[in-house]
Amino acid sequence: MIESSAARPSDAALREAFVEDVCAYLQRSPRQLPSKYFYDALGSSLFDAICRLPWYRITRSESALLSRHARHILGPLARPVSLAELGCGSGEKLVVFASAAGEPFPSIQLVDISPAALDTARDRLKALGVRSIVAHHATYVDGLERIARHRPGEGSLLVLFLGSNIGNFDPPVAGELLVRIRRTLHEGDALLIGHDLVKPERELLLAYDDPLRVTAAFNRNLLRRINDELGGTFDLAGFAHRAVWNAVERRVEMHLVSRRHQHVRIAAGSFELTFEPDEYIWTESSHKYEASQALDEGLAAGFTGGEQWIDADARFALTRLSV
Repeated sequence: MIESSAARPSDAALREAFVEDVCAYLQRSPRQLPSKYFYDALGSSLFDAICRLPWYRITRSESALLSRHARHILGPLARPVSLAELGCGSGEKLVVFASAAGEPFPSIQLVDISPAALDTARDRLKALGVRSIVAHHATYVDGLERIARHRPGEGSLLVLFLGSNIGNFDPPVAGELLVRIRRTLHEGDALLIGHDLVKPERELLLAYDDPLRVTAAFNRNLLRRINDELGGTFDLAGFAHRAVWNAVERRVEMHLVSRRHQHVRIAAGSFELTFEPDEYIWTESSHKYEASQALDEGLAAGFTGGEQWIDADARFALTRLSV
C-alpha cells in the first residue's frame, strides 16, 4: 500500500503562504527568509549535492552510525516496529537504516515539505520492498498529527529526526518541538534524533561555504525561486553568499549579502524594498550541540531516558530518546 495522507494544499494556497512569509520576513530587522523555502525541486537537488561534498560530513557520519548501530537502536522496542521520518528528504538515510536493521517494518511514514523529495524517498523504499508507505506533504507539526492518525494498532513506533534538522531551530523552539513529538508518542515508542556536534570553526565554515560554491548556489536559489514564482526582481549576482560562526550562540548562520545599493520588487505581494551595500538577508541557522546537551534536552521535554552513539571523531551523535 502506497498512499498520501491527504490531498496536497492547492497551488494557490501554497503560493499565498509563500508570498505572506517572504514579505513579512523581509521586513524584519535583520531581514530574513524562512529556510523551509529552500526546498523546491532545484533546491532539493542542490542540497543532495551538498550532502556529497567532502567538506559536509553530516550525511556520511550519520549514515555510518545508522548502518553500524541500527539493530542496537531498535533493540529495546516492542515488535513489530513501525517507522516515521520527519524531514525525510530523498530518503537515503532511511533506506540505510532499514537495510541495516535486517527486519521488516509493517509501515513507514514520510513527512516533508518538498513533493519532489517525497517522491524520491517513496521510490527508494519501494525498491527496498517496503509495502506500506504513507507520504505526508506537511510541516513537522502537521506531520506529527498525521503520523498519530496513521500509526498501526500494534507494536511500537520509532520516529526519526535526522540530519541535525533540530539545529535549524532556535533552542526554545527546538525544545517546544521535542515536547510536541513526545506528546505524539505512546509508552514504548522512541525518537531517534541526529545532532551535529560543535567542532573547529574552520571545519564548520568549510561545510557551509564550500570551495565548489554549491552551498552558495543553494542559498541564492531561494532568490531565484522568489523571482520565478512571485515575480521578484532580485539580481542573483548582486548578492554574495556568506557563512559565519556565531560562537556565543553555537550556530552557523547563512546570509545573502547585498553587494551594492539596489531596489527589489516582489510583484505578487505588491512589495518593494531597498538594500544598502553589505546589508544582508539571514536565510538559515544551524545550531551545533554538545553530546550531553542532546540527552538533557530530551529529558527536559518529557522523555524517560536515552542512549547515544557518537562517531569516532566526536563530530556527530545519534540519540535515542525513550518514552
